[in-house]
Amino acid sequence: MYFRSGFRPKTIIGAGLVACSLAMPAAQAQMSGVLEEIIVTAQKREENIQDVPIAITRMSGDRLNARFTGGEDILALASAAPGLYVETSNGRIAPRFYMRGLGNADFTQAASQPVSIVFDDVVMEKVALKSFPLFDMDDIEIIRGPQGTLFGRNTTAGIVKVDTRRPTAETEGYVKAAVGNFGTFNVDGAVGGTLVENKLMARVSVLSQNMSDWVDNSFTGENDFTGGQSIFAGRLQFLWTPTDTFTVWLMHQRQDQDATSSLFRANVFDQGSNKLNSNYDRDTVYWDGGGGNPAKIKSHGTTLKFDWDLDAFTITSITSYQDVYDRSARGDIDGGAGCLFTCPDILEPGPASNPFNPAASPFVVNVDTGSDILMDQFTQELRLASNSEGPFNYQVGYFYFDDSFDGDAQNQSAGATEYTTGSTSNITNTAWSVFGQGSYDLSDQLTATFGVRYTEDEKDALHVRFVDGQPEPLAPISLSDDNVSWDLALSYELSDNQQVYGRAASGFRAQTIQDRLEDDPDVTTADSETIMSYEVGYKTVTDKFRFNAAAFYYVVDDMQLTAVGGADNSTRLLNAEEGIGYGIEVEIDYVVSDNLVLSGGYGLNETEINEPGLTTATCGSGLCTVLDPVDGFGFANIDGNPFQHAPKWTLNFEVDYRRPLASGNEFYFFTDWKFRGETNDFLYENIEFTYDTQFEGGLRFGYRNLDRNYEFGFFGRNITDEDNPLGGIDFANNTGYVNQPRIYGLEASYSF
Repeated sequence: MYFRSGFRPKTIIGAGLVACSLAMPAAQAQMSGVLEEIIVTAQKREENIQDVPIAITRMSGDRLNARFTGGEDILALASAAPGLYVETSNGRIAPRFYMRGLGNADFTQAASQPVSIVFDDVVMEKVALKSFPLFDMDDIEIIRGPQGTLFGRNTTAGIVKVDTRRPTAETEGYVKAAVGNFGTFNVDGAVGGTLVENKLMARVSVLSQNMSDWVDNSFTGENDFTGGQSIFAGRLQFLWTPTDTFTVWLMHQRQDQDATSSLFRANVFDQGSNKLNSNYDRDTVYWDGGGGNPAKIKSHGTTLKFDWDLDAFTITSITSYQDVYDRSARGDIDGGAGCLFTCPDILEPGPASNPFNPAASPFVVNVDTGSDILMDQFTQELRLASNSEGPFNYQVGYFYFDDSFDGDAQNQSAGATEYTTGSTSNITNTAWSVFGQGSYDLSDQLTATFGVRYTEDEKDALHVRFVDGQPEPLAPISLSDDNVSWDLALSYELSDNQQVYGRAASGFRAQTIQDRLEDDPDVTTADSETIMSYEVGYKTVTDKFRFNAAAFYYVVDDMQLTAVGGADNSTRLLNAEEGIGYGIEVEIDYVVSDNLVLSGGYGLNETEINEPGLTTATCGSGLCTVLDPVDGFGFANIDGNPFQHAPKWTLNFEVDYRRPLASGNEFYFFTDWKFRGETNDFLYENIEFTYDTQFEGGLRFGYRNLDRNYEFGFFGRNITDEDNPLGGIDFANNTGYVNQPRIYGLEASYSF
């Protein structure tokens, strides 16, 4: 049997135990020896995960605690669930998500993504909003496949749904501190409880993360030049219940990140190889620009939610305003030092284009890029949901979205000593939609779920290009579209603990306008894309074993693609006739004993661009080995190629072991590992920027005092110190950037 532990229970997906969440007392962190029921809100209702006809992974407790220990950001979710990948070429302030191979490799800040991040019931549209630090969390749900009916807003691939810890009537809280290598020092904590008996509750949460600079710049001779970070974030919540049927939740949060952009390193791949060569040194760069490679962001957000229970149905209103009021980044994107004819003494003499020079760039002066942006987002959702215990339940609602983006970007081009080109962009986006979803029990075993959503979306843009300081206003751009998306699912209970389901769902991602144009001759746009997805699944659970599997197939029409790089290092939007993806996903949780739980997930994913004759520019340096047919203009035919950043497979597994001690306390050991298969970095296929199987592992072990609610132990991330290439820059040389180094240290926490 499996158990329900009450309203929004603290359960662990993939760990199968009642574990210590980031905000739960250590005294509660004991294994039960059985799998608990997992409650999810993927359909905006509390439901048993085994009953929902969707592929879902829920993370909470130690599974989250382990991954985000040591100052990790949302990128730690990469390959942590089947079919999920996360990457960035802009540091932690601009994560890009992919699900089942579908995502958007556009590094610009105005880009939309087919994977939505829903933070406390609010969609975070722009990548900058997705960078908010994760702390004092309740759970994360990874929901795969189109979710356009209930969530809309560009959810053609899926959703990562983050829920933070809510205020409670009881006074509770925690404090946690970690110290580690690279000057790592992190503290987070929360406290909450009742302010007015039976009426008003509150919770305050704070986070501080710090890491020292640790990367040397051998070109300038500066030690500890870059690589560090200083991050502060805070959250204040109020939960007001003036009556038994009416609830008001108010949340305000803000962040101030002073971190580091991705570290580009020139010529770290030899021609004809995708292995990091001897030029690569994790602790060293050779830069003549980039201003220290900063990545800064300041943002705040406020959400107001009303729930009014009227017996037969509940009315919900969610109003939110998100604002990035200071965001800037700068980087040495060629990754090297300019030396057109001969290099400085630190390098081998010879042509700068010599790939054996560890830092050489073919430019006299560095190619340097920087950007500043401001953005704000307003959303309003109004929803009515039935509370029936009968065979039919429904939700209907209205959603409004309004955001504004102001960007200022500039480049320092080859041979220049200051920024020579730049642009400003103002892009506004308004959209509204109406939606409805219902479920009907056709019999005791068979349930039908169906939904529909109508959306209208409009974007307007004004661009100004600057050449040698002189403004060149471009013609205004206006794009609009509308769409009807829908889904239909049938689920059948084979027994009390077994279910099979089938689901067909469509989705819509609105049109896109490029915001970065200083290197591009024209402002490019992309038409809306639509997806048709089919999925079948099987779910079963006992008191010791959980097995969930799904197979999927989808077709994306007018697929939005981003061609990045080429000789001019441009970013151009285009539409492919269609993209095709298919694969399988499996997740297993197994309670081996009262002390040991094993869990894991596997995803197999095949993707293909389908448009005969579709071409893109290849590497401008000529140092990469292009595998596609190349036309007379030097463009590669990408028909039949896999999607960018779409691993052919992902694998993750966790081991959770607890050893009770005579005192009634316990020793704990938790390790997690994630693997990804071959991954192509660009739209065109080549040897250098197609990465082989990669893996990373982490662990936590220590002691918990279950009576006095404290614990202390050791943590480590990337414990084998893998050097995994994550992406490259192809316009000048074989430049690459890699994953974070091994982070380890000591951690202590106290809960009350």
